[in-house]
Amino acid sequence: MSRREFLGAAAAAAFGGVMLAPGIRLIETAQAAPAPGASDGANPKVRWGLLIDTTKCAAGCTDCVDACTRENGLDPTPTRTSSQWIRKIEIKEVKTGRQASVPVMCQHCASPPCVDVCPTGASFKRADGIVLVNRHTCIGCRYCMMACPYKARSFVHEPLVNQKAEVPRGKGCVESCTLCVHRIDRGHMAQGGSTACAEACTKAGHGAILFGDLNDPASEISRRVRELQSRQLRADLKIDPGVRYQGL
Repeated sequence: MSRREFLGAAAAAAFGGVMLAPGIRLIETAQAAPAPGASDGANPKVRWGLLIDTTKCAAGCTDCVDACTRENGLDPTPTRTSSQWIRKIEIKEVKTGRQASVPVMCQHCASPPCVDVCPTGASFKRADGIVLVNRHTCIGCRYCMMACPYKARSFVHEPLVNQKAEVPRGKGCVESCTLCVHRIDRGHMAQGGSTACAEACTKAGHGAILFGDLNDPASEISRRVRELQSRQLRADLKIDPGVRYQGL
């Protein structure tokens, strides 16, 4: 047995002896009846992703960041050590001087480095491509934070209060964007919904963020990726991010 397998088995034994595998929903929803279209687990035929049009993303706009903060119960007045699941960065093309404002979050890679280095299996990829952290088996080693080329993960330093039932978090754990997995699992997407960041961006009239199933050739996101030029951040790493960018 490898060291990683041993640690994973030990962690499972410590938490009731239940091994959790990709495809099984780990983030529980509130005690409520399932909504129409709600899922009993991740659909392996689906790959959820985002398409971000940087030509429509305005510098200084934080609508997506603010929506993520509200949706997931993050600190509305963040400090240097507070969690941030999505951040805006400003980039500049050296040769042309062209500038762009780019939202960056967990890229939900097909081959996520964070999963590869996790000694307990707390970092994992669901069958539908969403990369998550199981807070019950996360030991706070932060190897995943070092492995992530996008600096997309945060460590929870402070005690947490007033948490949202659908978004459980924990002090001493690593966390990052979940693509609003709680919405997916309660059937929100099946009813035409989207992630909090995409909905806020659309409501504000920007239309810079599109969420959908990259595996469905009939979906809007799949059609745009197929017909319009887009790119992945650090495509040279060949980890196949599920977040694509236009206009870079």
